[in-house]
Amino acid sequence: MSLREALFIKKNKDRWQKNQTETEQDADEMAMDFIQLVDDLSYAKTFYPKSNITRFLNAKASKAYIGIYQNRMEDRSRIKEFWKWTVPLTVRKHHGVLLFCGLFFITFFITGFYSAKYDESFIREMLGNQYVNMTEENIENGKPFGVYAEGGPLLMWLGIMINNIFVAFGYFAKGLLLCIPLVISLLSEGIRLGAFEQLFFSKGLGLQSVLTVFIHGTLEISAIVIAGAAGIILGKSWLFPGTGKRLHAFISGAKDGVTILVSLIPVFAVAAFFEGFITRYDTMPWWLSGSILLLSAAYIIWYYVIFPIQQGQRSSANRKTPFL
Repeated sequence: MSLREALFIKKNKDRWQKNQTETEQDADEMAMDFIQLVDDLSYAKTFYPKSNITRFLNAKASKAYIGIYQNRMEDRSRIKEFWKWTVPLTVRKHHGVLLFCGLFFITFFITGFYSAKYDESFIREMLGNQYVNMTEENIENGKPFGVYAEGGPLLMWLGIMINNIFVAFGYFAKGLLLCIPLVISLLSEGIRLGAFEQLFFSKGLGLQSVLTVFIHGTLEISAIVIAGAAGIILGKSWLFPGTGKRLHAFISGAKDGVTILVSLIPVFAVAAFFEGFITRYDTMPWWLSGSILLLSAAYIIWYYVIFPIQQGQRSSANRKTPFL
């Protein structure tokens, strides 16, 4: 062993030994250690290609690489498990609340629709004179859905997405206030949407409004209702803790509610994308807009109704047959 090699080993020995004894490290630290090891290995291969220290560093770098790769695989596995199991099983656990919110919203949508049908002033009361006047002017100009073509699509997409996510978290937070403000919000939103649709139906644009507005509305409205359900889950957890401690029930309810809310973020992103980039083209073929609408509805029904039931059944089967 040359003097130069001995100095190289002496200089870095403590760091190599420290890395070897530390089994748990931060991801950034692991990456830095790996980079340093690769540098040391390159140096050793250049000046001491047949030395024992080169073989040692090669084995150590290989082990570090495998550790980083395994951590990346574990992270991917956790993400996959979240979407495949955590969300569906959480939703399945609270299907009753989701059903209640869905039926509640539909009931007041119908109420708003027929209230506006038999009382024209109701539309202005719910939507505001400015919006109604603007919409009627757009209809007269042959652009009934011109409001969706205002502004740049990219900024519109980002603005709508951020706004809807904040609205969803606002609904969730209202669950803490005995759920009363949350129920009122869902009620108002259902009535407002019903009045909005009646505005177009009264002008003979009912089918066109459904095929245009519900390109993005199917995902957006469904997500708002599900966010409302997440808020009720939160409020119900501490209002009715059951036989356990109230704090434990509240933590469990908050965790379940946040899990459901997080699952809605991609839904809001896609809905806002549709509203910013696609809804503005209200002259697209009916079969294309209808297909987008149906695919959106199919996703909501599958991921929040059918898939949770299937995963719940699989989970129960796995618990009954632990050796399979």
